[in-house]
Amino acid sequence: MSRHFDSAPGLSEDHDKATHQFVFNQTMMRIKSPQASLEFYTGVMGMTLVKKLDFPKMEFSLYFLAALPPEELDSWSTDDDARLVETFSRPALLELTYNWGDEDDQDISYHNGNSEPKGFGHIGFSVPDIDKACERFEELGVEFVKRPREGSMQGIAFIKDPDGYWIEIFTPTRLPEALREHL
Repeated sequence: MSRHFDSAPGLSEDHDKATHQFVFNQTMMRIKSPQASLEFYTGVMGMTLVKKLDFPKMEFSLYFLAALPPEELDSWSTDDDARLVETFSRPALLELTYNWGDEDDQDISYHNGNSEPKGFGHIGFSVPDIDKACERFEELGVEFVKRPREGSMQGIAFIKDPDGYWIEIFTPTRLPEALREHL
């Protein structure tokens, strides 16, 4: 019996016990303006800054954000060292990297991965109701790449953050219908 739910070339059936406690912790994206990005990710997307690390000698800062409901905030430590360990132990964080002074340099912009040459594509957020979420994004003036009723794949949306990175928005219970005609 396979340890995978689906099949694809290149899958390893070996699952080294040494990897059993590995945790996918973070996705890092470079940002031009901490203020614009933090306003977007904490205000528009509802994320919580769980740890900020400044590196003065190397002139950059890291911002670690989690999708935390307010009732989970009490479970995080107020001690800096303990919260550092919690930050690097938790799955699925967004790490925003800011190189000091980038916001003042007109020549600096970051590749979103969707223009040529293509690479990184997007991050994704699951929402309980994509239509309500997109109405809210519209009211907040968020830039859309694709709305749920546009394009060949109905029921999913793509928005952009301040640096132009794409964010997929979807409601899990609507995905079977949205994907059925494309599978």
